[in-house]
Amino acid sequence: MQNFSRRSGSSGLVGQPGDPRPPEAARISGALVLVLVVVVAHAVGTAFGGWAILDENYGKREHGQDLIMPMGLARFVAWFCWALAALQVACVVLAGRRRPWVRVVLAVCLAFVACSTLLAFVGSLASGAPSPAVLLVFGIDGAALWVVLGETARRWFSVRGPAPTSPQG
Repeated sequence: MQNFSRRSGSSGLVGQPGDPRPPEAARISGALVLVLVVVVAHAVGTAFGGWAILDENYGKREHGQDLIMPMGLARFVAWFCWALAALQVACVVLAGRRRPWVRVVLAVCLAFVACSTLLAFVGSLASGAPSPAVLLVFGIDGAALWVVLGETARRWFSVRGPAPTSPQG
């Protein structure tokens, strides 16, 4: 059996010149995987929300009731929701390619969703029925945004690897 721990002329690290072993593929961190799961959950909820607005408006119109919003605005909101959901899913799919713009788009989407969730909680407080579940979702959104803006996501979405910490000789 051949020992790969130390070789003459090589530092023994994976991916060094002269090393016959292929470099190990970089692995996405668990925290970032959880963020991507949260983003997918938001995308599904956002897409459903767009459909629900249109469905509610059409149902009210069929029964001669007042619409929740003008039909043109309802269509705009639904299309906006569907476009946002598609953008979120595209970012999750492209996260493996480690492009910096994906991180920026994820941060903007998560910030938008976190602000929307906070407004939903304030609305539930104003209506006299505070919703702890919405507050929990806001906490999850805040944590996901923290991870996307943090060092873990910065390292993952960087096109280049981290700068060497010591000079190579």
